[in-house]
Amino acid sequence: MDLKVLTQTVQGQAVRNLREAITSGIFQPGDRLVEAEMCARLGISRPSLREALRSLEAERLIVMVPNKGPHIPILSLEEAKAIYEVRALLEGEAAALFAGKATVAALEAMKRALAGFDAATKQEDLQAQLETTRQFYEQILSGCGNRIIEEMLSTLTARITFLRSKSMSQPGRAHKSSREMRAIFKAVSVGDAAAAREAAVEHVRMACRAATEKFLADQVRKKDWLSRSKTKSSNG
Repeated sequence: MDLKVLTQTVQGQAVRNLREAITSGIFQPGDRLVEAEMCARLGISRPSLREALRSLEAERLIVMVPNKGPHIPILSLEEAKAIYEVRALLEGEAAALFAGKATVAALEAMKRALAGFDAATKQEDLQAQLETTRQFYEQILSGCGNRIIEEMLSTLTARITFLRSKSMSQPGRAHKSSREMRAIFKAVSVGDAAAAREAAVEHVRMACRAATEKFLADQVRKKDWLSRSKTKSSNG
């Protein structure tokens, strides 16, 4: 992945590129971000990098470990479930509010996002799936009329994207996600607030289940790897 940025928007592009690299899995939880390496990959100075890192730290996408520098935080299953609980509350309410306010332009944008999501699913393009999902929800959040909900969810955006990448990686999840988002679209397009809330909450609930399965599977694989490593060491 080419992370280099243009000089006229150094900090903003650095933040965007690093955020994408983290949420897409290029940098994994627990990884250390070495400043010299990051400066070289981004083509920016250390002061600019540090400003970008401060922005990402505010989003909780990185943590500054004393005497070790910036690291990608390890998101626990408990933290992930807490984020899904908040999403269900806020996105359910946003969808219900949006159902009474959706414009023709917003609905058309949602239709395009859904078509793009399905195309990305056929191509097994995770990044495009994440981007079209973001576009779909952008219409709901910007059009629901409640700026507090939009602002609160915006602070979770990066971590939500990271969790989406977890859940989307589960076999068959993308097709189910498409059906769930279409249920949301159908409800808001006819102005049914109750159905929109229910569909949005169900979508989050199913995403949480998929992400939980992924977390648990990863833990099992890690334990198996550690067990095999110990066995090799004792036999070596």
